[in-house]
Amino acid sequence: MAVTVALILAGGFGKRLRPYTLETPKILLPVGSKSIAEYLIEWLRYYGVNEIFMLVGYLKEKIIDALGSGARYGVYISYIVEEEPLGTGGALRNAAHIIGRFEKVLAVNGDIITNIDPRRLLEAIRDDIVASIASVPLRSPYGVLDIEGERIIGFREKPIIKDYWINAGVYALSRKVVEYLPEKGDVERSTFPLLASRRQLAVVKYETPPYYWRSVDSPKDLEEIPRELEEIGGLLASLEV
Repeated sequence: MAVTVALILAGGFGKRLRPYTLETPKILLPVGSKSIAEYLIEWLRYYGVNEIFMLVGYLKEKIIDALGSGARYGVYISYIVEEEPLGTGGALRNAAHIIGRFEKVLAVNGDIITNIDPRRLLEAIRDDIVASIASVPLRSPYGVLDIEGERIIGFREKPIIKDYWINAGVYALSRKVVEYLPEKGDVERSTFPLLASRRQLAVVKYETPPYYWRSVDSPKDLEEIPRELEEIGGLLASLEV
């Protein structure tokens, strides 16, 4: 299934990345040679997206000035502005007039770098499924010790924990989702739990590797991600190996 339309949630304050985000919106922070926004746009375009709606609020003028119409990235970008903080659910509700135009849309948090195939999320939406969530294995925030008896026999630095899966911040939404979106608040605490209780929320699991996923939450992430991308030969190039 071709992906053509995506909404990027880019209205937050990025408090965990202060002081970097005091003057620069989180989505424009550089991660190596590119901003988070550029990584997101290139990834979406790779999978066939040609129209992107940026849901903006905090420092919105800087986002609009930096990304413009999207022409230089090979996509068309429009902007939907929230005049006050609305949360992820409220921001999507503010874009209800867009979501309602399409049978299915993609929605993405504006603080991730990934190459997962979002078409699988759209395929998961059926008559009884209102939305689907991408899930990736949990990466341990700490190094892990391998222990045998009373001795340490090895070290693993921040391993992927395959038994636990987390919300990857990439969603497919049917137009039906609009009636479940709050005026304010986060979809993770309102819309999605309600849909889950009604068995109307699907999950699509993505193993990492072969896919790559990382959330940009701290200055350390800004340093580590470029090294990881270099190790895999590039975010999109790694898909073609």
